[in-house]
Amino acid sequence: MAFTMSDQASTAGKVITCKAAIAYELNSPLSFEDIHVAPPGPTEVRIQVTHAAVCQSDLYYLKGKDRNLLFPRILGHEGAGIVESVGSAITDLKPGDKVIPVWQAECQKCPRCRSGRSSNICDVFLEHFESGVMRSDRTSRFSRVADGKPIFHFCCTSVFSQYTVLDEACVAKINSSADLSKVCLLGCGVSTGIGSAWNIAKVTPNSSVAVFGLGTIGLAVVEGAKIAGASRIIGIDRLESKFEKGKDFGLTDTLNTSTIEKPIEAHIYEMTKGGVDFSFDCTGNPDIISAAMQCCRPCWLW
Repeated sequence: MAFTMSDQASTAGKVITCKAAIAYELNSPLSFEDIHVAPPGPTEVRIQVTHAAVCQSDLYYLKGKDRNLLFPRILGHEGAGIVESVGSAITDLKPGDKVIPVWQAECQKCPRCRSGRSSNICDVFLEHFESGVMRSDRTSRFSRVADGKPIFHFCCTSVFSQYTVLDEACVAKINSSADLSKVCLLGCGVSTGIGSAWNIAKVTPNSSVAVFGLGTIGLAVVEGAKIAGASRIIGIDRLESKFEKGKDFGLTDTLNTSTIEKPIEAHIYEMTKGGVDFSFDCTGNPDIISAAMQCCRPCWLW
């Protein structure tokens, strides 16, 4: 569904009817149906979602593992799109701009945002993140066509809809020449992985790195470590099919946990003669987190 300026002229300030994937209850298939998307408020932006990716976090919430259990809601937090219209107070975005929705937003005004420290934990959005409504007036911009009942937002983004409304803090403008089919992954997986390698661990040249789990985040860590100059990057997974793609991203060694009898941390410790310089868990599994820590050189732990 291509966006044109004439489309914007005809829809700005009006309710848009479009398709969305709605989660109505735990562990149930999403319902694809028409919804109404209200115009943005003064500090909000309505975008046409051109691409969306599925993250494990979406499945986590669909399974009801969060605290709030908000249903019905529109999931999805990895996406990309084009600005359709903006609120009256918006000055740095305009219709036609290419953007990436940002689920971990920063208000730029709270104590944490103004601290100058390296953090993306915002006091305002930490509280608002799971509310399911817009920050400005605590209501939803989504409603069912059939009966007008509201539908909750998700992660301040809800990209499993052809159109969505976001707070201005949840929109990142990108280069107009960017390929939206690729940069949609920057909304979560790729930025998480590369950011972990560059900004958090600060991988150094000629270092050794272990990456546990070769999904989107893991592959992004591998790529980030390679660009940072790591000389040895060990990919650990239980699926053999992950390794060839991992080599394309920069793996120098691979370990299949389903074929190794001894503890994986002991195996890595031996093969590196003392452990790796940097280790990343990209699975969230407590046992693997422990192994990832144990395979590091002891003096690097803090």
